Amino acid sequence: MQRRTVLKATGAALATLAAPPKLRAAAQTTLRFIPQIDLVYLDPVYTTPYVTRNHGYLVFDTLYGMDSNFQIQPQMVEGHRVGNDGRQWDLTLRPGLLWHDGEKVLARDCVASIQRWAKRDPFGATLMAATDELSAPDDRTIRFRLKHPFPLLPAALGKTPSLMCAMMPERLAKTDAFQQISEVIGSGPFRFKADERIPGARNVYEKFAGYKPRESGSPDGTTGPKIVHYDRVVWNTMPDVGTATAALQSGEQDWMEYAYHDMLPLLRGARGVQVKVLDPTGMVTMLRVNHLQPPFNNPEIRRILLRAIDQTSYMQALTGGDPALYHVPLGFFCPGTPMASEVGLDVFKPPHDYEKVKNDLIAAGYKGEKVVLMVPADSASLKSQGDVAADMLKRVGINVDYMALDWGTMLTRRNRKDSAEQGGWNAFVTSWAGTDWLNPAGHIALRGNGEAGYAGWSTSQRTEELRDAWFKAPDEAAQKAICEEIQKQSLVDVPFYPLGQYIQPTAFRNNITGILDGIPVFWNVRPA
Repeated sequence: MQRRTVLKATGAALATLAAPPKLRAAAQTTLRFIPQIDLVYLDPVYTTPYVTRNHGYLVFDTLYGMDSNFQIQPQMVEGHRVGNDGRQWDLTLRPGLLWHDGEKVLARDCVASIQRWAKRDPFGATLMAATDELSAPDDRTIRFRLKHPFPLLPAALGKTPSLMCAMMPERLAKTDAFQQISEVIGSGPFRFKADERIPGARNVYEKFAGYKPRESGSPDGTTGPKIVHYDRVVWNTMPDVGTATAALQSGEQDWMEYAYHDMLPLLRGARGVQVKVLDPTGMVTMLRVNHLQPPFNNPEIRRILLRAIDQTSYMQALTGGDPALYHVPLGFFCPGTPMASEVGLDVFKPPHDYEKVKNDLIAAGYKGEKVVLMVPADSASLKSQGDVAADMLKRVGINVDYMALDWGTMLTRRNRKDSAEQGGWNAFVTSWAGTDWLNPAGHIALRGNGEAGYAGWSTSQRTEELRDAWFKAPDEAAQKAICEEIQKQSLVDVPFYPLGQYIQPTAFRNNITGILDGIPVFWNVRPA
């Protein structure tokens, strides 16, 4: 640890000890949290970053939730009835639900929320494609009349990966799905304090006194009673890993979402700190390329570059080389889950002949075009992967323009379809929760729906056909066989380059307890 980091930690500790009793008492009613990265966008339907989703679960509630075993359970609904041979679903809202502005939650609010979300989420779009009519016959009933049975309806509405199906008042849900909502009003267990927000530094949430938790079940993932034990939750953005780690060690902060790998030995030995893995599916990482612009609009160039991907080098750079913290080879589905396989993954195994790849790229038509590689410099994990990607691209003769950006700027720029010279891009690195790659239903990056899809805009009619077939498969074995075909096709179309799976621990002080497995949620957490 650098000397100045030690001094910061020592100073913070002394400040805590010297604080007057009133300030120390405030820690009993305020949970202080360090998010993985800055919260740039506040609308969990508008964008995919997990920091926005985590914010979303504080403020918004969902009709269904997902427990730690990936099972879907009712949340805002007290239950549902299925009739007409599986072609009609009536979802009944629990009584007494309120929005943060004091208005009652009505079924028509939820209908508008589902319709807006489905315009951004691929699972939601598939559900709506199977829907003849979505209506609210009364204030507590949400009715789906389907073209054909869709047994995964609760799974679509209750999934926890990115683009949560957040319920919001109808007036906000009527906002264009490709624009952000103007207010952050939900019915979740916390209210967002917009008046205390400092962009890039702080976000504040306060307990919503009008929230009505479920009366049965146990808290598990995003399901069960959401009981709040803190009056306030304060997110403090700390991009510098050393500063964040020192703040946790000193007791200045209570919980750090990401215990960064190079700091794990320090945190594991720190007094009063616990390190824990909440999600065994970990994080899956990728290099995404722009299919609309040269050179990656050439499918042969994309396929050749597969042979240069040394997944182990990415994972070693990220984890410090501890093999217990990563898994390779990674395919196009999360390892250790039912749809995953190693079909075709020998291409990622050593040896890697970079000189041959370089010559083959030239033969395939690479003419030395500049490749803008966007790297979020304010994310330690993504920067390490970006550095390895830049080195790999240079070794195979790619003319790399390494563009270090902050996370928010990269999110904005990645939506541009222009050439790099006009403010666009060619490649970027990013990570996903393993739960986002469980199956084709919610796997945004795997879609082949072109310019209607995720940034990078991969087009693959065959992948889309296989995805449709997956929804109609009679059993898990048939689904798995289809996913093997999707993986084979992805090695032909190369929507992205998988870089590896790694385990991401969290770290927190011993003065808090009740942190649930899964994504970071802030109910059930309480003073120890």
